[in-house]
Amino acid sequence: MPVVPLKEIVDRAFTARYGVPAINIVNDLTLEAVLAGAVEARSPVIVQTSVKTVKSIGSDVLFAMWTAMTKDIEVPVTLHLDHCPDRSVITECLERGWNSVLFDASTLTVEENQRQTVEVVAEARGYGANVEGEIEAIKGVEDGIGSETEPARQSLETALTFIRTTGVDVFAPSIGNAHGVYSATPELDFQRVTDLVEASGVPIALHGGSGMTDEQFHDLIARGCAKINISTALKIEYMTANLAFLKKAEAANKWDPPSLFADVRSHIVSLTTGLAETFGSAGKAW
Repeated sequence: MPVVPLKEIVDRAFTARYGVPAINIVNDLTLEAVLAGAVEARSPVIVQTSVKTVKSIGSDVLFAMWTAMTKDIEVPVTLHLDHCPDRSVITECLERGWNSVLFDASTLTVEENQRQTVEVVAEARGYGANVEGEIEAIKGVEDGIGSETEPARQSLETALTFIRTTGVDVFAPSIGNAHGVYSATPELDFQRVTDLVEASGVPIALHGGSGMTDEQFHDLIARGCAKINISTALKIEYMTANLAFLKKAEAANKWDPPSLFADVRSHIVSLTTGLAETFGSAGKAW
């Protein structure tokens, strides 16, 4: 199964009403483990990279890793640039071969956001790539991008005008979701998802998925959330697995990096397979 466009993965999920894990990786280990988890679950997966990860690893190296690890992969996969306000980074990633981008112009006026998103969509189409759009910031700071301020929500008509004018393939609304760790179960505006889907027919991206309940996921997926973003959960799993292993290594005075890598990898594989089961994408590979 070759690497496929984001739209192909998301549209299939949207039609059949299951969600696809869109997981932010942070290095080579997490990239390989997320892909391995998707293969084990027979699930499509969207691998996401933050601007911070692109800059820390380098787009050339990161894309070379992606190309090597997805050669002859057995499930549908796609590479997505997450929350990018920097047009130059979007261009860089599209030139390298990213399959899709989220142009995050949510700090701009809706009019300017819409104008620039039209340009990004046109640029992406030139590379055969897809675009996710948003007009409201998602509360919380993720990899240095975002704000702790609760965003003002735009009207349904404003959102629909943005979707229709820009031609984005996926839309990410604010529904009470947030990046980072929730202090309590979030109160979500489920009806807004239904209203957007019924009026636009465009798949919805759910941001801030880490920490939501299974019931919330199932409800939102049934309404049309086809792309489910997971970032914080992977970071927590990755770092706590490292910490736990290193504490045991210190106690035993036994230092073996390959054993550390294998242990952490198993945690990320399990996280990925668990997400696929929860979102209903397990067994949906084609």
